[in-house]
Amino acid sequence: MLDHSATHWPSILKNLSTRTRRCAIGAVIVTPLLLVGVLSSVHPGAAADSGLTGCTSLSSTHHVAIAYPKIRAQFEGSRWPDLRTAGTSYLDLAMQLRTARGTDGYETVWFYQRLDAACIRHGRTLSASTE
Repeated sequence: MLDHSATHWPSILKNLSTRTRRCAIGAVIVTPLLLVGVLSSVHPGAAADSGLTGCTSLSSTHHVAIAYPKIRAQFEGSRWPDLRTAGTSYLDLAMQLRTARGTDGYETVWFYQRLDAACIRHGRTLSASTE
């Protein structure tokens, strides 16, 4: 089928066997189609993880206690288990401490440090300092 017009092809293609020539032509046709398919499936602006959004929310200087349930939901939806656990634990404690009495604050510091470490592992920081 493809061989009837082989006399018009360049000598490089005429010297190839029919099977090799067909494979080469098939590769030339399929390669651009595969490239288009692969490149169209790449999404460079993929949505950020909701846990990272929670890190960003907590890194602002003004926290409103009424927003804690919303921020906790952001951590709850994280795809990273360490960030999800640290974020929800910290915010559960923060909501409990709104009415707590007689605490020295060390528990809060520990939970905050654990959450900060998880956020840093995933590219965000809670700390205002650059240390």
